[in-house]
Amino acid sequence: MQLVAVDIGGTHARFALAEVAEGRVVSLGDAITLKTAEHASFQLAWQEYERIVGTPLPRATAIAVAGPVGGEIIKFTNNPWIIRPAMIAEKLGVDRFVVVNDFAAVAHAVAQAEPAHFQHLTGPDEALPQHGTVSIVGPGTGLGVAQLWRDGARYHVQPTEGGHIDFAPLDGIEDAILARLRKRHRRVSAERVVAGPGIVDIYETLAVIEGRAFTPREDKELWALGTSGEDSLAAAAVDRFCLSLGSVAGDLALAHGASALVMAGGLGLRIKDTLVRSGFADRFRAKGRFEGMMAAMPVKLITHPQPGLFGAAAAFAQAHHV
Repeated sequence: MQLVAVDIGGTHARFALAEVAEGRVVSLGDAITLKTAEHASFQLAWQEYERIVGTPLPRATAIAVAGPVGGEIIKFTNNPWIIRPAMIAEKLGVDRFVVVNDFAAVAHAVAQAEPAHFQHLTGPDEALPQHGTVSIVGPGTGLGVAQLWRDGARYHVQPTEGGHIDFAPLDGIEDAILARLRKRHRRVSAERVVAGPGIVDIYETLAVIEGRAFTPREDKELWALGTSGEDSLAAAAVDRFCLSLGSVAGDLALAHGASALVMAGGLGLRIKDTLVRSGFADRFRAKGRFEGMMAAMPVKLITHPQPGLFGAAAAFAQAHHV
């Protein structure tokens, strides 16, 4: 059957037509991206997408949203839209729908994406296992974490708030990063360090250690300077980010009892080459007497161009058994 897949973030809402059958995504059409600031509500953005498509939309939809999906109202951090799940059928003119957290959608994408949509990062260069647990970690604006359990053709996705575990420093530099963050936050989570905005505190901590004066910069600017090598201190901050990310990813895989881990998120894609060259792999494995087990775990990066849309469609196929 055909449906509309939607992936809503703070700044953009992406739409695409998808075809699902026998519990899987058969095809995903070209994505159309609309700016949330240019539409007063999700319903009006939906109508604009229908206008662009030029034909009546299917009477089914799968919606991935950046944030919690429980409760009577879904609110967004960076846009004024409000979605009431009880009103979706009436407002959009659909008969069937599913609403999932955006990172749960990514986990569904991991479950159904073809091998060509994964890039090897570290560990054995082999396909993701068909049985057991796969940890999924995605640094972006925040740190998304999910679990994917597979038993052959069957699978189950478990969204988590794993990005909010305590940050555990492993050396003096990370002690200094933690101390800096503790001045502003009573409790410092992993997300404070290994999500995109964390590069700012890493950079400023390194500047203090080096005794350098620094001009406060936005995280996007620091990522550009660091990944290009244009600024040596920003490059050092990116390397330190990769080290810390390796530690956090390894902790999560260990806690989940995982047999593989998949990195996701827009930031993961942007720094994929840096991750491979960095100390990410060493930190991922450095779990004491479990180092051998961690070294035997495949770690991959999902490179699907639209994992949110693809995963939302996959979630619909699983929920509605179509």
